[in-house]
Amino acid sequence: MEQLLENFSLDLFVKQTVLFVILIFLMAKYAWKPIINSLNEREDGIKNALDSAEKAKREMENLTADNERLLKEALVEREKLLKDAREIREQTIAKAEQEAQEKASKIIEKAQEAIEREKKVAMAELKSHVAGLSIDIAEKVVQGELSNKNKQLKLVEDMLVETTLN
Repeated sequence: MEQLLENFSLDLFVKQTVLFVILIFLMAKYAWKPIINSLNEREDGIKNALDSAEKAKREMENLTADNERLLKEALVEREKLLKDAREIREQTIAKAEQEAQEKASKIIEKAQEAIEREKKVAMAELKSHVAGLSIDIAEKVVQGELSNKNKQLKLVEDMLVETTLN
C-alpha cells in the first residue's frame, strides 16, 4: 500500500476520473438506452411469451374439458343407440314370432279344413257304398222268394247283420 501512495499522481488520477466520467456519460447516452431498451424488449417478449403460454394452457384445458364432455355425450348417445337397437331387435323378433304363430295357425286351420273335407268325402263314399249294398240286398230279396213274406224279412235281417257298419 505504501508503494501505491508513493507512486500516486494527482494528474493521472484526474485524467482517469475525467475519462471514467466521460465513459459513463457516453455509456449512459449511447449504450445504456439501447441496452435497457433491448432488455425491456426482451423482458416484454418473455412476458408476452409467458402470457401466450398461459393462454395456450387455458385453451388446452378448455379443449380437454370440451373433449371430455363430447366423449361423455358420445358415450351416452352410443348407449342410447344400442338400447334402441336392442328394442328394435326385440320388436322384430316378437313380430316374427307372432307372424310365425299366425302362419302356423292358418296352416293348422287349413289342414283341419282339409281333414274335414276328406272326412265328408269318405262319408259320402261310404253312404254311396251302403246304398249300393242296400240295392244289392234288395235285388237278392227280390230274386228270392217273393211269395213268402217271412222269408223276405228274414233274408233282409240276415243281410243287415252281415253288413253292419263299424
